[in-house]
Amino acid sequence: MKTTQPMKTTQPWMKVLLGTAVAALVCSSLTLATMGSGTTSTLVGPPATFESFKVKRKAVDGWEVEVEAKQGLKIATQTITFQPGGQSGWHTHPGPVFISVKEGTMTFYDENCGATVRMAGEGFLDTGDHPHLARNETGSPATNVVTYFAPPAAVSLRIDAPQPQNCHF
Repeated sequence: MKTTQPMKTTQPWMKVLLGTAVAALVCSSLTLATMGSGTTSTLVGPPATFESFKVKRKAVDGWEVEVEAKQGLKIATQTITFQPGGQSGWHTHPGPVFISVKEGTMTFYDENCGATVRMAGEGFLDTGDHPHLARNETGSPATNVVTYFAPPAAVSLRIDAPQPQNCHF
């Protein structure tokens, strides 16, 4: 009766090498940011820093607004033009961002792939605290005027984020 020899097991050093390679691949895919494309941006003046303040306004017709910055505030504004198919890449912000679509039509995606479409003259409030992506899905350029509200010590107004696993674009 012929017996077969058991398969030779992999050397321990090969298991460690393979495990390290798999771990590195998984970690890199979780931390890689997505790159934007087809955009140009222009900062409108330098960012301005404000000391702490509280402003409350009420109009006769009942409209009211309240803005408070307990530890100060950095504000910066830029214009961003998206060519057809241009997109921002997935990212977050250190604070809220007010976006005014100046020309064209923009689609804003949240981390669940939910889409919000805004046309020229409409605004979009990005709370900044979740991964999101802005994309021009039309055949014409689109321009946004973007105003960032950030902590005074913020180094960057944009923080790259990995693409959510459930969004395939």
